[in-house]
Parts: sequence; C-alpha cells; structure tokens
Amino acid sequence: MKKYFLLLITTLFSLTNLWAQDADSAWVRDNYYKIEKMVPMRDGISLFTAFYIPKNNTEKHPILLNRTPYSCRPYGEDNFNPRLYSTYWINYLKEGYIIAIQDVRGRWMSEGDFVDVRPFNPNKKGKEIDEASDTYDAIDWMIKNLPGNNQRVGVFGISYPGFYSTMAALSGHPALKAVSPQAPVTDWFMGDDFHHNGAFFFLDGFNFYTGFGKPRPVPTQVASPGFRIPTQDYYDFYLRTGAIKNFTKIMGDSIKFWNDLVNHPNYDEWWQARNPRNFVTNIKPAILVVGGLFDAEDCFGAWNLYKAIEQKSPLTENRLVMGPWFHGGWGGRSDGTYLGNIRFGKKTSEYYQQNIEIPFFNFYLKLKGTVRDIAEATVFFSGENEWKNLKSWPPEGVSYKKLYTANGNGLSFIETKNAATTYSEYISDPAHPVPYTEDVHPGRTREYMTDDQRFASRRPDVLSFSTPVLTSDITLAGPLVADLFTSISTTDADFVVKLIDVFPNEYIYDENEFGKGNGQNYPMGGYQMLVRGEIMRGKFRNSFAVPEPFTPGNITEVKYTLPDVAHTFKKGHKIMVQVQSSWFPLSDRNPQKFVDIYHCDDSDFQKATIRIYHNSSIILPILNNQ
Repeated sequence: MKKYFLLLITTLFSLTNLWAQDADSAWVRDNYYKIEKMVPMRDGISLFTAFYIPKNNTEKHPILLNRTPYSCRPYGEDNFNPRLYSTYWINYLKEGYIIAIQDVRGRWMSEGDFVDVRPFNPNKKGKEIDEASDTYDAIDWMIKNLPGNNQRVGVFGISYPGFYSTMAALSGHPALKAVSPQAPVTDWFMGDDFHHNGAFFFLDGFNFYTGFGKPRPVPTQVASPGFRIPTQDYYDFYLRTGAIKNFTKIMGDSIKFWNDLVNHPNYDEWWQARNPRNFVTNIKPAILVVGGLFDAEDCFGAWNLYKAIEQKSPLTENRLVMGPWFHGGWGGRSDGTYLGNIRFGKKTSEYYQQNIEIPFFNFYLKLKGTVRDIAEATVFFSGENEWKNLKSWPPEGVSYKKLYTANGNGLSFIETKNAATTYSEYISDPAHPVPYTEDVHPGRTREYMTDDQRFASRRPDVLSFSTPVLTSDITLAGPLVADLFTSISTTDADFVVKLIDVFPNEYIYDENEFGKGNGQNYPMGGYQMLVRGEIMRGKFRNSFAVPEPFTPGNITEVKYTLPDVAHTFKKGHKIMVQVQSSWFPLSDRNPQKFVDIYHCDDSDFQKATIRIYHNSSIILPILNNQ
C-alpha cells in the first residue's frame, strides 16, 4: 500500500509541475511575441538573434542580452525557447524585459568564423572585430531598432556565455548599464575547464571538443555529434587509450582548438591573450560576478575575475556572489539545498534570484528598487550553512596560518622537530592512477566536488594527514596555499592537495533542518567531505611559461594556490589534508618524466617514489572574530 501511495504522490507532483509549466507557457505566449533578425556587425557579418518582446506597449522595456555559442534555438518565430517557461527566466518576463539571445559569430545560424575564447583587442581600428565589438554593434542595433526599448541594456550568461559577458563589459557601449558574468570562462590554462595549473583536464576537454570543436562551414540548425565512448566506465576507457597523442588520433585533424591546445603546452603568449583578466580596466557598467563554491567546471573563474576587476578597475561597481552550487546551479538547474551527499538546508538558488540577481538588474536597467542591500561580497559558508554579507573578498579579519604535516599522519599548527628531514612517501604508478571519485561513471560528475574521500584514504598512494578533533569552530575565507617540500625519484610529477572536512563518527543529518537531500541516506558518520582540491603540474612550479625538470632525489619546494574556500569546520569535526600524484581521469596522467606530455609515447610513463617532508604545510585563510 505504501508503494502505491508514494507512486500516487510522485504522479501528482509531476502533474502539478506540468500544469504549472503549461500555465507559464500560456502566459508567455499571451504576453510576448518573438522575432528573429540578422544583426549586422561593423565588418559586414551578421549575427542571428532571437528577440522575445512584450506585447505591452504602455511602458518602455529594458533589454537583457545573452550571447551564446550553444544556440538560441528553437529557430522559427513561432517556436519559443522552453527555458523561458522556467521560474528563473519567467521572472524577467514578468518584469517586462525584452530578452535577446544571440548566436555568436561563427556558431549555429550566425555568419562568420568562430574562434574559441577569441582574444580581446584593446586597439581595434576601423572594421577590426572581437567579441567586445560584436557586443557593441549588437547593442547599438537593438536600441535603435527594437520597438519599445528604454535604451538600457544588461548582459548575462553562465560558463562560456559568462566569457561573452566579460567581453560585453569591455565593449564600452553607453547603453550597457549592468553585466553579470556567471561561472565565467576566464583562463583555460590556469584554472577553468581544460587546465588547472597547467595539468590538462582531458575528461572534460576530450568529451567537449569531439562535438563542439567540429568545424561549421555554413550556418546550421543541427548540432555536431561527438565521439561515442564505447563503455560506461570512463576510468577504464581513458586508461586503456593511454597517452594524449592517442586521443589526438581519435580527434582527427579538423578540430582547430584541440590542435592549438596540444601545440601550446606552456603558458605562452597564445594562452595569455585568451585571459580576460589582462584587460579588465576602466569598466563602466555595474558588474555582478557569480559562481559556485563547488563548480566542477569553473570554480576558478568567478573568484579570480572579481579580484582582477577590483585591482584593475577600482572605480567599477563590482560585486561578488558565491553560493553552494554546481555549475550553473543558481540559474534554475537546482534549488541549491544540497549537492551530492552534502545538505545545506536552504533554498539558496531562490534566495539568490529573488534577493540579488533580479534586484541588481531591476535597479540598473529599470531604475527600480535599490542595490544598497546587495553586499560587496555575498558568500555562502558551507559547514555552518549560512550566507555572509561582506565588505570585501577576502574579508577583513583574515589571518593566514600554516597547518603542518607531521609524523604519524598528523596535522598541527606547530611545526614538529626535525620536520625538514622526516617525511612520508608513496609510489605513484601511472598504470594505476588514483581515481577522482569512487564509483564507475559514464562521464565527469559534478558531485565529486563534495564527495566522500574515504575511498582515497584507503589507497597506499594517497597520504592522509589529520588534526585531532576540533574543540572550536574554524572558519576559512579566501584562497588556500599548498606549500610542499618534496623529493621525487624522477624528473616530473603532479601534486594533488585536498582539504577535507571529517565529520564525527556518529553524525546523522536532521531531516527537519536539512531536508531529505538526494534521498539516498548515505552514511554520514565519518564522512570525509572534499572542501577543496587542486592539482599542480610539478614542472611549472617556478614558471608556467618555462617549465623545469626536477633533479631526482633533491628536496624541492612546490608551492601553489588553490581556489578560494568559504567553509566552517565545526567543533567536533577534524581537518584532513590528502596529498597524491594523480586524479584520474579528471586530469591527464603525468608520465613522471620531463617531456612534452601532449606528444609523448605510452612507453614514457614510469613509476615515481614521492616523498613529502614534514615541513610541508597548507596555508589556511582563517576568519577571526566572526
């Protein structure tokens, strides 16, 4: 009987959602109409753009522009984008916004040639173009040609459209009043999507570019299929396929960005020209940078774009929002109450939409309401599961303290005697790399960012160091720094450092406070929650532009910065740090030989003995007096 009751409830819930969506669909079509235009650019190329325009002509309407390489489909003026019926988008329609969605140059139905993360040209002349000039020309056309617009424009987008949002902010058009780069592609060598500190994230890179990277000779409404991996076990497939050059053979010769990527193994001028942080000066529109604490694709971009604008454009109204979200989770893909096994106990996405994003655009584009209640930095702190409204990021009152590794797998704020001469060691074997997550998966998971790390603790090629049980809360707010002293038996190696929150053995979520989460009732007693993990390709330890081999047996410092954290380790928990040398197949395997990894052979891969000396530490940004 219980089974049938649950089935009835589930069916009624689904029907209720369908009825609500049908009602929203009917409302949108009753109140909006759609037009499609080829919008001219300064060099004679035209970009395909879909416009959703209010039928109400009793007032002027602001324009909200989303520029995307992922298509503004469905095409045809009678075909409405179903995203507009979601709670996230319909909020803007009910506020009376004109919605513009544009296929960027060279993608889908737009003319021209597509260039991945096309470099910004600060010295454009005449008919020279970049993504900033395309945005300028699009805005200029819209305010002159769209009926009933109020001459005020905003731009927003998540992920790759976040990159185009950053480019929009550099356009300089006077009608552009507000921009929100969200999980923005910012630096594909240092920390977003396809590289982290020079290590190639080829699980994402290969999967993405086998389809996305295929050339599109003429405008099209049809997506290019990607490579079909012949197994659901990605760990097995990537390991069997071997060196990156074998993936290049599968990719073929036609995918330009893949070829460029493998031929630029270091952080050279080619990569630096594709880093928007180098150009974010004198920005005029108000900025709202948004990201997820646990964004598996773009955890780096939001933090570091915000900081770059603060440094290089100090007069810009620049704000930061970071919530407990996966990639785009705040944009209608999740209510933000949990991620994987970790529960936050609050509808964080709804809070953000209603209290930050919509008021932000309403103020600058409709001159409605206020932004006084939107803090400089609105950041959700996991662990304590509370929002903090801060005057800066990192906030005032942060002190940086070293937490040292020690004999017996300990962690201490006091360096032990003879720390520089004692060590823990492991053998890193590329034939048996450490997996990034425990289970078998047919793709890269988003939940790994908060996954239980007990599976890694059990491996002999992972070092685990832990504090005693905490007697008081410790709150971290800012970037982490891993400062390792190591010797290796070969000429190169990777280093993965993970900061972990170890739950008490008796811990159980109170469903009255935290809800049911994902409903799986995972055993949380002793849970080892990944708070932050990051990899460093050892040969880049002194320079990302000029790599250097290790001298086998010599003690060498490897120091690097991990993405920021906002987390409270609660009293009764422990802080754990894990160190390992592979994170597979999230990142490619290091052959542990100083070679060009993109072109090396399977025979180049070798075992390495890795020693981590006990004067190694992780530098914590501890928030005091909170």
